[in-house]
Amino acid sequence: MVYPMAFSGKPTRLSLRRMVVAYARLVENHLPPRTAAFFDLDKTVIAKSSTLAFGRSFYHGGLINRRAVLRTAYAQFVYLVGGADHDQMEGMRKYLSDLCRGWNVQQVREIVAETLHDLIDPIIYDEAASLIEEHHAAGRDVVIVSASGSEVVEPIGEMLGADHVIATRMVVEDGAYNGEIEHYVYGPAKAEAMARLAESEGYDLKRSFAYSDSATDVPMLEAVGHPYAVNPDRALRKEAVAREWPVLTFSRPVRLNQRIQALPMPEGPVLVLAALGAAAATAGLVWLASRRRRSVLMS
Repeated sequence: MVYPMAFSGKPTRLSLRRMVVAYARLVENHLPPRTAAFFDLDKTVIAKSSTLAFGRSFYHGGLINRRAVLRTAYAQFVYLVGGADHDQMEGMRKYLSDLCRGWNVQQVREIVAETLHDLIDPIIYDEAASLIEEHHAAGRDVVIVSASGSEVVEPIGEMLGADHVIATRMVVEDGAYNGEIEHYVYGPAKAEAMARLAESEGYDLKRSFAYSDSATDVPMLEAVGHPYAVNPDRALRKEAVAREWPVLTFSRPVRLNQRIQALPMPEGPVLVLAALGAAAATAGLVWLASRRRRSVLMS
């Protein structure tokens, strides 16, 4: 190992700067590359479609009518039973973008913040929450990548403790959606957005992980060195078998505060402290998210 050169006599400002630069380069050259774990959201981290889950809340907020509620409920059922192929996703995209034309963006954010814990917290997969904790413990960033709108995905990402969120953005004019999509995070666009984030954050994608349930996310899974199929639809399962990708089954939705009670408390002072730290981290997420919700309601 080569160490920064030593300076004799009283160090000058220039010599100190050179020492700092040399040491920084030494550390940078010996640090392992940064990595990340990319998670699709719907049916991978949560058990339902994040956008459709808010149908009744949007109805009570006056954004949609009863007919739209029934249609979103049916779409949720179809999605849960059979997933969604490319044509179904395109149809859903067009329907939702037309549906939200004219919606006030701030009102949407307030509705999501007010009902987030009641709607999303109970449908978070325990297995996904554990994986997120494990990746963070290993020093990896966690990134949620979803075709759903950013106003829905970003609060969910905060609740999960994600470091970054990649989500669809709608065009906003005068504080309202105009029905057009600025950036649709779907299919190859997911992989492209991941590559841009990796470049800006310095992630090594070949050492990174990705998780998804849908064959439409094959480009997302191909982009990393460690792809995983989670609750895969038929097409993705076939692809995973052909490529020898691991297949995971998530089936235990659990509230974040219930995870605190379920955390094991192994023997030994060090392990007990580690378990307490994990419990404190989960409790912190619950407290922080509830505080954000109260602040939105009070504003």
